[in-house]
Amino acid sequence: MSAGLIGLLDDIAAIAKVAAASLDDVAGQTAKAGAKAAGVVIDDAAVTPNYVIGFASKRELPIVGKIAVGSLRNKLLILLPIALLLGYFLPAAVTPLLMLGGAFLCYEGTEKVLEAVMPHDARHHEAQPQPIALNARSVEDEKVASAIKTDFILSAEIMAITLAAVPAGSIWTQALVLALVAIFITVGVYGVVALIVKADDVGLALARYDGASLIGGAIRLLGRALVRGMPVFLAVLSTLGTAAMIWVGGGIILHGIEQYGPPMVGHTVHAATEAAAHLLPSIAGTVGWAVEAAISGVIGLLVGAVAIPAVTYGLSPLWKRLKRSQPT
Repeated sequence: MSAGLIGLLDDIAAIAKVAAASLDDVAGQTAKAGAKAAGVVIDDAAVTPNYVIGFASKRELPIVGKIAVGSLRNKLLILLPIALLLGYFLPAAVTPLLMLGGAFLCYEGTEKVLEAVMPHDARHHEAQPQPIALNARSVEDEKVASAIKTDFILSAEIMAITLAAVPAGSIWTQALVLALVAIFITVGVYGVVALIVKADDVGLALARYDGASLIGGAIRLLGRALVRGMPVFLAVLSTLGTAAMIWVGGGIILHGIEQYGPPMVGHTVHAATEAAAHLLPSIAGTVGWAVEAAISGVIGLLVGAVAIPAVTYGLSPLWKRLKRSQPT
């Protein structure tokens, strides 16, 4: 009896070790995949605050909450099953789709650069007359719907990057990693967005603090710094988001070229990163990453520069003709 009990305990311990190893593996894969999607995450956090501009302060957090729920629904109910089906039945399609998404990121990022340099010329092909909303609620609903549509594209890229970063194996492990990345990224992004959109209100409240002590003065100083610093912070965040889109998109295209294109491309990039790392061995990892990111950024700008006229003079007119040909 005691021997049987000891054997049972050994079996339980073995099962526990396997489960712990599996959990560690899932946690590691989740962290790795989330890190690879960081560039898209930065842009997501940079874009979303624009959707609450112009609304009353009491509506800002509810709007962010609605967008967050829509984002989570996009990831878990639509994109996760699609990603799993592609990974299981058509794994060869993942990289080409990822490259298409990367090209879209390059297009969006390069267009933002063009808009900053020539604001009157950028996005003219996307200008569409919008229906006038009848009331504040419909305006809010339109903004939320627009934000969720934009988020869908960014979320699709996040899930594709995550799927590509997860090693082939159990579909349940892949599903768990995709779900965890979706949840953590959504909570993280929209938690940060909520802090950003309310920072000016917090700063205003601190600036009005009426304490007469030294601590009270420091609180008021902090409040004024928040109020004055948020526009600068948002501008910096927007710039980082644009750079991240171009860098991530270019990196995706680069890795796709390495897989499908001539081997010389990959060898050249690796040779450049290794040469830069040898010049500064004390920070070799950082220098190598910076060089690869710079190359990815250049590729992203080139892809975006090609995509903008293709969309302006090709896809956009075609889409308009298709829209006009549909029966009303």
